[in-house]
Amino acid sequence: MSTLSSAQTLVSCEHVAWRRDGLDVLQDVSFAIAPREIVTLIGPNGAGKTSLVNLVIGLADPTGGRITRRDKLRLGYMPQHLRFDSSLPLSVERFLRLATSERKTLAHYSERLGITSLLGQQLQNLSGGELQRVLLTRAVLRKPELLVLDEPTQGVDVLGQAELYRHISELRDELGCGVLMVSHDLHLVMAKTDTVICLNRHICCHGAPESVARHPEYLQLFGKQAAEDIAIYTHHHDHEHDLHGDVVQESLLLHHNHDHSRCNHS
Repeated sequence: MSTLSSAQTLVSCEHVAWRRDGLDVLQDVSFAIAPREIVTLIGPNGAGKTSLVNLVIGLADPTGGRITRRDKLRLGYMPQHLRFDSSLPLSVERFLRLATSERKTLAHYSERLGITSLLGQQLQNLSGGELQRVLLTRAVLRKPELLVLDEPTQGVDVLGQAELYRHISELRDELGCGVLMVSHDLHLVMAKTDTVICLNRHICCHGAPESVARHPEYLQLFGKQAAEDIAIYTHHHDHEHDLHGDVVQESLLLHHNHDHSRCNHS
């Protein structure tokens, strides 16, 4: 799937398979992630997205194929769920100090992600959006080369989702890291993604957001409306297309009937 050289690759999956309780959870999955690349995994519930993430970060081993990671790869991981004993006192600052002892680094990223005012609060008292920002902060404290985010906006309202995706994009630029992200927020996440992998136990389709949104297997899984929603968020330009999708010069527009189903403008 990828033409990246080994020197460019942070992690690569080659024909990866994983079986659990005699069932094929993943089959023949191949892809690679490069520095500064944001790769988003999408797919229906039960498609194997979290299982693939667990394989990539080393929480499980594939039952087939091979996963190769850059030597001494620094990982930052934001899990889909955080389980902790709500009866035990644990402040945000103490929780973050479990990831780093560097006060300067903790102060920088706390300010960077807007959680400085939360450091003295108890973890169990945070709102959904506050908790997700704390978890993202913890994931970047080691200045990772690969940032892995499993449903990073879970439990966050729409405005908070857009803010978190902006933070993720900016952190990618600041750290120069690759990002592997699982998300259901198709209409928002696509605008911040370089490569989309549509997963349903195997890779149905992959590529840039717009090309995936037009792929027959994507349409079968998510429907035409989802593709149109994505186009509204990702397709910003100042030109027109003809019926075949080719760019039409401005001088020809007055003489050409345009099929707007090919292109949504915002």
